[in-house]
This record gives sequence, C-alpha cells and structure tokens, in this order.
Amino acid sequence: QQVTAYIAEISTDYHDKGIELVEVASGYRFQARSYLTPWLQRMLQDKPTKYSRATLETLALIAYRQPVSRGDIEAVRGVAVSSQTINMLEEREWIKVIGRKEVPGRPALYATTTQFLDYFGIKSIQELPPLDEALLAKLAAMDEETLLDI
Repeated sequence: QQVTAYIAEISTDYHDKGIELVEVASGYRFQARSYLTPWLQRMLQDKPTKYSRATLETLALIAYRQPVSRGDIEAVRGVAVSSQTINMLEEREWIKVIGRKEVPGRPALYATTTQFLDYFGIKSIQELPPLDEALLAKLAAMDEETLLDI
C-alpha cells in the first residue's frame, strides 16, 4: 500500500512534465507523453522497423487466439506460416511456446509475452482493440472444425 502511495505521488509530480509514469504488464515505466511524439520522431530520425503483412497477421492471430498452433494460424490465414516469421517474433520476445497441442505430432502452442504487452503499452490482452468481423467469422469456423475433430 505504501508503494502504491509512492507511485501515485511520483505520477502527480510528473503530471505537468513531458514524461509520465504508466502501468504496463511488467510493472511501471516512464515514457514520453503522446503529444511529444511528432517532435521526438523528428529528433530520432530512425525509421521504425517495418513488419510484413504476414508477420503482423501471425502476431495478431497469436495475440487474439492464444494459445494457438502454427497449423491453427495457417488454417485462418489460408497460407503457410514461415519459420522465419515465427523465429523473428520469438527473437523479439513477443511470443513464446507455452505447451504442446495434444494431437499427433504434438505441435507447439504459442502465446504472447509480457514483452509484447509492454511494447504495445497494454496491461493485458483484454485491452487489445476489437477484431474485424470477417476475421471473427473465420475464427468461429475454426472453432467448429476443432470441435468436429474431437
């Protein structure tokens, strides 16, 4: 309770400053206030890493559907998921293997990590924005197929 009081006091101290104390999945972090983003981007001049559509789709499916196997992702996307895509997401520590699916071949089950939540500035996956209706329909169809396989 004393720590909470200190955190509140620190937040108050920085209320009118260019940085703020924000709660994220792994605890708290200081970050620049959003109104400073245009100026900070000009100062840094580094281009942010660009991710392919396949990488972003794979990450989104893992985030919204976790735990999920590579086969599950491929069923929704309709194309194979490259090892390079999975490896890159694991190297960024945005996803990890959390178990094995109880089917022949025992494929890995992937889920997002605390680093994923921290990077996107959220405390839990419940804070992710709502899914597109077309994708929801595909996920529902995937659930029905999974139930039929059992």
